[in-house]
Amino acid sequence: MIARPDMVIKNSLPEKEVAKRAKEIYSRLLKRYPDPTPELDWKNGWELLVSTVLAAQCTDVRVNKITPALFAKWPGPAELCKADVTDIESVIRSTGLFRNKAKNLKAAAILLMDEFDGELPRSMQEMTRLPGVARKTANIVLSNAMDVHEGVAVDTHVKRLSFRMGLTVSTNPIIIERDLMPLFKRENWGIANHLLVLFGRDICPARSPKCNICPLNDICPKNGIEKK
Repeated sequence: MIARPDMVIKNSLPEKEVAKRAKEIYSRLLKRYPDPTPELDWKNGWELLVSTVLAAQCTDVRVNKITPALFAKWPGPAELCKADVTDIESVIRSTGLFRNKAKNLKAAAILLMDEFDGELPRSMQEMTRLPGVARKTANIVLSNAMDVHEGVAVDTHVKRLSFRMGLTVSTNPIIIERDLMPLFKRENWGIANHLLVLFGRDICPARSPKCNICPLNDICPKNGIEKK
C-alpha cells in the first residue's frame, strides 16, 4: 500500500522509546559533527535557495562549482528575473534537470520581485509559493538563512536514516517530517537535518552502510539493513 500524505502511520515502538533513541542519536552525531552546516556555499538566503534548488539530483560539490559564475552574472532575483532562460540553462546545465530548474528559478525571481520586493518570505506558506520550492527546500532556507523553524527538511538521507533507525515506519516524506518534529527541539530541527545528512553520506549510505564502524550500531534496530 502506498502511503498518502494524509495517512497517519503509527510507529511500532512506544513513543518514549523512540524519543529516547532520537535524543541519543542527536547527542552522538553532534559529538561527531560539532559544527553541522549546509555543505552548499552561500552568502545569503537567495543564494541558499538557488543552490538548494540546483542540488536536486545533483551533488553539493557540483553545485558549488557552478554557483560562483551564476551569482557573478545574476547576483539576486532582480537580475535573474530579467535573464533569458536559455542563458540560465547554459550556466546550470551540468546540474541535471537544467531546463526545469532554469524555468523555476526565473519564475521564482519574478514572483519575488513582483510580490515580495525582492526579499525572501519568512514563512512556509509563502516560501512554498515560489516555483520549484517544496517543503524540503523551504525548511532548509528558513532554518539556515532566517532562523525560522517550521519543520524538518526531509531529503533522501533523512528519509533513509529515519527509517533505518526506527524513528518512523513511513517512507513518505510528509509523514516522516511529522514523525521527526516531536522528537527534536524546535530550534534544533535544522541541525537534526544536517546531522542526518552528514552521517548518511559518511557512514550510512544507501548501499553498503559501514555498520562495522558505525557509532550508532548498538542502538540501530536494522543495523543498516532495511526490511522490504
